[in-house]
Amino acid sequence: MRIRAAQPADAPAVVALRTQLFPQLVRGVAATRQTLSQPPPGRHWTAFVAEVDDEIVGWVSAFRNASSSRSVGEISLLHVHPQHRGHGIGSRLLTAVLDHLAPLRLPLLRGRVLPESLPYARRRGFLPSRQERYSALELTALPPLAVPPGARLMPLSEVDPHHMYEVERDASADEPGDVASDALTYEHWRADTWDDVGLDREASTGVEVDGVLAAISLVQRDGSRMWSDYTASRPEHRGRGLAVAAKLGALRRAAASGVTIAYTGNDEANKPMLAINERLGYRPVAAQWSCLREMS
Repeated sequence: MRIRAAQPADAPAVVALRTQLFPQLVRGVAATRQTLSQPPPGRHWTAFVAEVDDEIVGWVSAFRNASSSRSVGEISLLHVHPQHRGHGIGSRLLTAVLDHLAPLRLPLLRGRVLPESLPYARRRGFLPSRQERYSALELTALPPLAVPPGARLMPLSEVDPHHMYEVERDASADEPGDVASDALTYEHWRADTWDDVGLDREASTGVEVDGVLAAISLVQRDGSRMWSDYTASRPEHRGRGLAVAAKLGALRRAAASGVTIAYTGNDEANKPMLAINERLGYRPVAAQWSCLREMS
């Protein structure tokens, strides 16, 4: 077994492993290869894989959170194939990313952990903080789309990306979570979202009110599966059903182009978005915990 830096050529094997263990996490080969070949700028991003007999059986990535005013390191999606657990592979992957982040001297690290992995996380100093829910929706019988009076729906391919960024920046200011997105710049947002090859700009939907983009719902797609990457409305436009219209419009556009199942994830304290998902017919399929480790 060996641990090594991930390479763009690893993308198919990485996606196959991730889809097997986390079917609710939609990120295809092209998008994964893009991240490996063009890491997000200014974030000290890295990824490692574990190989056994030339087969990739584990993965982890890490980076400095560039969207928050807090100095936070993120450890993302540490996982090992079930047939290869219990041999120290996960611990070696974790050590690799901790060593990578160490020179940054970040006071706080965050990772997301499945409920059954909480004992492992605690032993390594990551304490559970907030629970998050994954939900799924089969796109076979979507409810009818009702557009609020004075609103107009459009594909986000027709929208200035600066306006999309402004909606996400304003809406994320009070989003529940351990780490606030209170320092999101346009450059980082564009690298993460608009320039991501997995973004389906035709299915992603915006809602315009009086000539202003008031709500958005973004679609990350991999074949017949999609991930609702971000759905929100500007704070001053909330309570009018705009986010519901944006999300349902995006789901309908995606279904018309061949998507059969949609996934999404939310903090358990995000009651408004959980209510929207339940109204649209989403059902819970998995859970995870946001875990924090204070660094000395």
